[in-house]
Amino acid sequence: MSRLTAALRLLREDLQVARDRDPAARSTLEVALAYPGVHAVWVHRLTHRMWRSPGLRLPARLISQAARSATGIEIHPGATLGRRLFIDHGMGVVVGETSVVGDDVTLFHGTTLGGRSMTHGKRHPTIGDRVVVGAGAKVLGDVLVGDDAQVGANAVVVRDVPAGSVAVGVPAKVKDRPASSPDVDHCEDPAIFI
Repeated sequence: MSRLTAALRLLREDLQVARDRDPAARSTLEVALAYPGVHAVWVHRLTHRMWRSPGLRLPARLISQAARSATGIEIHPGATLGRRLFIDHGMGVVVGETSVVGDDVTLFHGTTLGGRSMTHGKRHPTIGDRVVVGAGAKVLGDVLVGDDAQVGANAVVVRDVPAGSVAVGVPAKVKDRPASSPDVDHCEDPAIFI
């Protein structure tokens, strides 16, 4: 498979995930033209590739800042993003330099994956696969949010969240997800659930 074919497949996947996770998405064209979360992810793919070449780090930062101005979403070029990331609404989302985001993650508006220290090295969170981070939530420091976890709206996470758990409150407290808990993809409004 050529690079171009792989890139086009990835772009189509990004469009499809937005259509799948946002009931308001009416068409693939609408998503391609009007979804800032998709645009921010696309620009990040370019800037992240540039970031890996030390001579291109400044241009990568400048392009990422232009994308921030256009989308309201700031993703540092050094951050590592998995596949099928969906940023819903997006305004105010911040993803720090050493953040690692797994596959099939959903970030709602106002989410911060930020640091708590000014030291060099890993200082931002690692988000597992299939995690949902609610509107306004802050995940701070070198913490791990395990696979299939949910972070509630406006929660402030400063400690690890085990896989399959729900973290709510300030500071966030971890709760086991009830067995009867609905799947977030089938909730009317997942931001309310979490």
